[in-house]
Amino acid sequence: MRRIPAVVAVIGLSALALVGCSSASSTGAAADCERGDHGSSALGLITATGEVGTPGITLTDPVYVDSTSFTDETVGDGPTITTGAQDVVFSVAVANGATGTDVLQSGTPVRAVDFWKADYAGFADMLMCAREGSRIIGAVPFDALSEQAAQNWGVQEGQSIAVVMDVQKVYKPAADGAPQYNDRRGMPTVVLAPDGRPGIIVPDGAAPDDLAVEVLKKGDGPTVGAGDAIRVHYTGVNWADKKVFDSTWEKGASTALSLDAVVPGFAQALDGQTVGSQILVVIPPELGYGDQASAAVPANSTLVFVIDILGVDDPATASSSQ
Repeated sequence: MRRIPAVVAVIGLSALALVGCSSASSTGAAADCERGDHGSSALGLITATGEVGTPGITLTDPVYVDSTSFTDETVGDGPTITTGAQDVVFSVAVANGATGTDVLQSGTPVRAVDFWKADYAGFADMLMCAREGSRIIGAVPFDALSEQAAQNWGVQEGQSIAVVMDVQKVYKPAADGAPQYNDRRGMPTVVLAPDGRPGIIVPDGAAPDDLAVEVLKKGDGPTVGAGDAIRVHYTGVNWADKKVFDSTWEKGASTALSLDAVVPGFAQALDGQTVGSQILVVIPPELGYGDQASAAVPANSTLVFVIDILGVDDPATASSSQ
């Protein structure tokens, strides 16, 4: 029996609704993401300076645009940003387009592209379909900034900001490894929605007595282990009542964790796995929370997790992205 891999809450999902979903549609393909032409003659007035990762910016003349404009000065060879739910790390230099004054030079914590839409919609536009390792030169009008952002940077209506952005790291939106064959009887079944969210169907029989781990998708990325800040999406279900008790997907953001900060069964399931993999694990009480209740988890609960390994945080960003 082959189980289809997946990840996240069962809320709003049903087995019937998910029939026909495939892992390919959940992660998006780089070939389907077109950068397009978003250039402007105003970009010729912007010069990028500084080493990769610490960009600087200078203007030869005032920069004004009516809509967000950008071009890739350097195109990286890393993963492509294919969805707004994808986590990224970038560094950016910003200048007031009207005055040429530097207003920001900073790195960012790990955040989804969509996170930036609220205050910096132009940043999100610049990131979509970009590749890891790219340096982007752009210009963002007043209308693509929130009122607070514009005020902080001294940008008035009709003005723009000039931007140099280095895309330093792009995480996977969901596990994208090769589907694996599993035939252990009595294990939960996992089905995928198009965006990668899983539904977890717990069987009516008794739970396994021992830790049970299945690799649903096998990624070809780096091996993870103790000491790593492993970035994951996961969904946890209580075997007894078949209800979701925790889900990063439902919360709207991935999380970074270390193996010494999770229950033993969770750590054992992840140790030695590879980035891009999706793991199904059934954790008996003695390797979970034991005879102690924890939040929505009653004492002596058998836990079911589906875990997507999205990447490993760099040390500089791991602590700031929690």
